[in-house]
Amino acid sequence: MTGLERTLNFLKQNNVDYPPFHPIIMRWAARYAGVKYRDFCTVPEVKCAAMIKCAEDFGIDWVTVMSDPWAEASAFGIQVEYPQDSLPVDTGGHFPDAAAASVMKNYDPLNNSRCLNRLKEIEIFRKKAGDKFFIVGWVEGPVAEYVDLRKASNASVDFLTEPDLVGKAMDIIVDSAMYFIQLQIKAGAHCIGIGDSFCSQIGPDLYYRFASERQKKLVDYIHSQNAVAKLHICGNTESILEGMISTGVDIIDIDHMVPSVERFTPLLGHNQVFSGKSDPVTVILDGNRKTIHESVISDYTDSLGRCIVSAGCEITPETTIENMKNFKSSVFELKRPGSLN
Repeated sequence: MTGLERTLNFLKQNNVDYPPFHPIIMRWAARYAGVKYRDFCTVPEVKCAAMIKCAEDFGIDWVTVMSDPWAEASAFGIQVEYPQDSLPVDTGGHFPDAAAASVMKNYDPLNNSRCLNRLKEIEIFRKKAGDKFFIVGWVEGPVAEYVDLRKASNASVDFLTEPDLVGKAMDIIVDSAMYFIQLQIKAGAHCIGIGDSFCSQIGPDLYYRFASERQKKLVDYIHSQNAVAKLHICGNTESILEGMISTGVDIIDIDHMVPSVERFTPLLGHNQVFSGKSDPVTVILDGNRKTIHESVISDYTDSLGRCIVSAGCEITPETTIENMKNFKSSVFELKRPGSLN
């Protein structure tokens, strides 16, 4: 069974040999493949070779275009620097106020090198791996992208003082993302991830005001293009998790900060699953085989078998090869969905 088949069957609650294994690897993948992170972010051939190598060597069921959140921001005019072997940094070009952001122009992914790279990465994945792996494209969600365009402190003030202008800017962000989604699916993505991590920091009232309906619009559009949708929000999302589920998104990432998903599992629709939620530091980095297996089994049990095996967020680059192997082997400890009792 290929990674693509395993993932799609798991989403449909069909029998699988074991649950899909979808660790979020970015800096870890670059380090394992022996490439500089700047090249991983900016050279499609480098990222794809690293991701495919990791997937093949560790039995990972997906490959993604994930590396940093600055592709769309750069298309909107944000200036980004790429250090040789550390995370990219935004250095300028931010919108001066909410009013300016509210009248910005939709970006064209076909006229931006980072966006074009993302399309090329998906094309390379399809050419090199075909349907062997679950290929995941990516867009930034409305809240996260607004924060990138205005910076976190300014955006946080805008949310409270200029909500109407913020809403107009977010509508532009969503409209632009929909075109970028269409292009990524045409390039060969089986799934589009939506990264909206700042949502965990704004509280449920602002989440429902700004994010949930716009996320749903993106999810609905992804589904209309016959692709799978994934939603990633870092941090403790317990207070907004019901809203995340109600977007109809297929895969809902759960950070380790969420105490338990047990009471939310009955809210899942037929094709919805969680993904997570082992702590990437205390469990995957610092743990041992026993610690990792216990964490994965606990999360899987809480979700009644409806959880893709992953960590709550990115695997740290310092994680050992041994622990990555331990993480993969944990999936073989899990019973098939519906057979936990």
